[in-house]
Amino acid sequence: MTTIRDVAKRADVAPITVSRVLNNSGYVKPETRARVEQAAAELHYVPNMLAHSFRSNRTNTLALVVTDITNPFWTTVARGVEDVASAHGFSVFFCNTDESESKQAQYLAALLRRRVDGVLLAPATSSGAAVQSLMQQKVGVVVIDRCVEGIAVDTVRGDSVGGAHQLVRHLTDLGHRRIALLAGPRDLSVSRERAAGYAQALGEAGLAVDPALQLFGAFSVESGRSMMQALLAQPARPTAIFAASNFIAAGALRAMREANLRTPEDVSVVVFDDLPDPYVTEPLLTVVAQPAYALGQIAAQRLLEKISHSEQEDVCDILLPVRLIIRRSTQAPAPESLLDK
Repeated sequence: MTTIRDVAKRADVAPITVSRVLNNSGYVKPETRARVEQAAAELHYVPNMLAHSFRSNRTNTLALVVTDITNPFWTTVARGVEDVASAHGFSVFFCNTDESESKQAQYLAALLRRRVDGVLLAPATSSGAAVQSLMQQKVGVVVIDRCVEGIAVDTVRGDSVGGAHQLVRHLTDLGHRRIALLAGPRDLSVSRERAAGYAQALGEAGLAVDPALQLFGAFSVESGRSMMQALLAQPARPTAIFAASNFIAAGALRAMREANLRTPEDVSVVVFDDLPDPYVTEPLLTVVAQPAYALGQIAAQRLLEKISHSEQEDVCDILLPVRLIIRRSTQAPAPESLLDK
């Protein structure tokens, strides 16, 4: 393996000069810098980052731990994180937990062994245990998209309550009265917040929450399909559904197609988070869109600030605005469905 001394010998400089060039520390004449960089390239020199991390107590690595990296929302968040990290000389590990607390624990243990400088975490549960373990190891942490209980930690998330309220208010304004909620796990903060926005909009329209129309499952296509099938098995089906995530919506639409139901003619659909064309072609869905890329950027910037100023004790909860986009998946309910108002 090529060493820093080999590069110094090829460039006819001292090893300390090579170190200054490669670490961009201290002044080096431009012609000398060019000679060192050329020698390093010719010898295919790769710095020993492990040794460097022990000297500097920094590995210049972050981790993004999310629930499902195949979800377009998380893919966009990841791009925002990576762009900010790369601009500051950091690399990013991506971890996928599938909403599993045990899988999350395994990843976090591996990341601690790799001595990452910070973690951006979408917790698998609202328990603060995972965040607490990272803090105890003096690892910077920012929670994204969700909240944890009982721990003061930086959080960056979209406005779940407000977004859900906008979507359900749109349905009640159209005249819908039997509006179902298909949500994620009941114990997650983001599920509770979207359910709260749903209930708030119903209450403003003079409607009570019907427990039979409020289903909790997982933020997955399979769960969306099974929850929709359960709704359709009820004696009176809803005239509209609020899917609390894009993957839940994809599953619900699949169940509706299997039952020969049309959107929006038979059932109107609104969704929290957008879905790209490969998942839904027609009708284009009415959604609340979160600024996913900005969420990733802001969370990464906040984490880098914490890493650079480890003594910083202030904690912030950054709530990002969401945007209602009305498309073709909603319309007023059919006249016969209004008889039960």
